[in-house]
Amino acid sequence: MTESTPLDPEDRKIVTLARSARARNEVPEGAAVRDETGRTYVAGTVALESLRLSALRTAVAMAVASGAQSLEAAAVVSASEALSAEDLAAVRDLGGEGTPVLLAGPDGTVRSTTPAA
Repeated sequence: MTESTPLDPEDRKIVTLARSARARNEVPEGAAVRDETGRTYVAGTVALESLRLSALRTAVAMAVASGAQSLEAAAVVSASEALSAEDLAAVRDLGGEGTPVLLAGPDGTVRSTTPAA
């Protein structure tokens, strides 16, 4: 994705939701996923003493727990420059290879779109 490529309104929505989760919960990352029916699941980083999950893995888990059968897209808002292999694997497990994962900075600007592989 380049800056000259306009973002689909549904993708813009999940980036906005992820950004809001990050800010509201004051966590390092916010994430949102959209399932095959258009429902969205939003999460922040989980950092408990006994449980640590990235925001994206948490959002995928929420989708699975709610009965989602697949994912159309995912978005992460983070200061990180790259997505982890574990995050991409979680999206791939539910959405399949090629499911787009958008990575945006804290300001909501999408820096990259990576297919889950």
